[in-house]
Amino acid sequence: MTRMRIGITYDLKGEVPLWPDAPDDLQEEFDSPVTIETIARVLRDLGHEVRKLGDGRGLLQQLLADPPDFVFNFAEGQGTGRSREARVPAVLEMLDIPYTGSDPLTLAVTLDKDCAKRLVSSYDVKVPEAVLLPPEEVLLEVGSIHPSLFPVIVKPAWEGSSKGIRNHCLVHKPHQLRKVAQEMAEAYRQPILIEEYIEGDELTVGIIGNGRPTVLGIMRVLPVQPTEHFVYSLEVKRDYLRQVRYECPARLPPDAYDAVQEAALRAFSALGCRDVARVDFRVRGGVPYFLEVNPLPGLNPESSDLVIMAKLVGWTYPQLIGAILQAALERHGK
Repeated sequence: MTRMRIGITYDLKGEVPLWPDAPDDLQEEFDSPVTIETIARVLRDLGHEVRKLGDGRGLLQQLLADPPDFVFNFAEGQGTGRSREARVPAVLEMLDIPYTGSDPLTLAVTLDKDCAKRLVSSYDVKVPEAVLLPPEEVLLEVGSIHPSLFPVIVKPAWEGSSKGIRNHCLVHKPHQLRKVAQEMAEAYRQPILIEEYIEGDELTVGIIGNGRPTVLGIMRVLPVQPTEHFVYSLEVKRDYLRQVRYECPARLPPDAYDAVQEAALRAFSALGCRDVARVDFRVRGGVPYFLEVNPLPGLNPESSDLVIMAKLVGWTYPQLIGAILQAALERHGK
């Protein structure tokens, strides 16, 4: 592999000021210095010169003054706009700097959960029934949710990393919905998705590559204490060592396993993902229901789902980072 000058783009937790009364998970998808340095070390060990570029105005100044040969991008973007993840790739394309991961269109589409579901369903992948409510119309419209849809999951429409998906977001009765939806609209300042709860296995699928991408694994998330309606909420993810166990490969009937794998690859293709993504499903009656795709999956060396999955299938952390970089380099003909 040719030695390159590789820049890393990212957002650090705690660097961006929050508005008063902002929810405590607003920067949940941002990274820690430990994660950034671990990725940088892997890239250095591969023989590359590494620069930490960050995001925002400082990133723009560095790119203009001394552009790198390549960028390892996992900047999530700041604020609550649905195109925030697309900003860094858009700048990189404007400056003709190659980078890892999906392009601006894919990153914008996948952050908008409703938009992503509509595209994926057009590829014959099942999605839960859902209603999208603008934040200013939540109080007016929650009464229109048909009782047959319950129980429902209430979630922000433009978030990742389980932001906003808390234990109280599972709503069983119509009269409980108004309070949860209103509080969420006020806290996250974006549309609210009210989605049918799919009773069944919680699965996530890792995919790496392009052209004919490879399924890294299918991982099932199982609660340590069985519960009637399990939600892989933010509270659970923050306490994952005690609350869940991970099973990879997922022990599913062969037909269901094949159906999940095919649905994940279809979703990856439908949304134009590149190099790497993690696709989440619920499986009911052997049928996978697409929940969302994360084309910028977390890379925390200890706690991120994709990293845990990689370890369970026998990959080291350097192998995972190297595979993502290699997929991007091959796509760029390097």
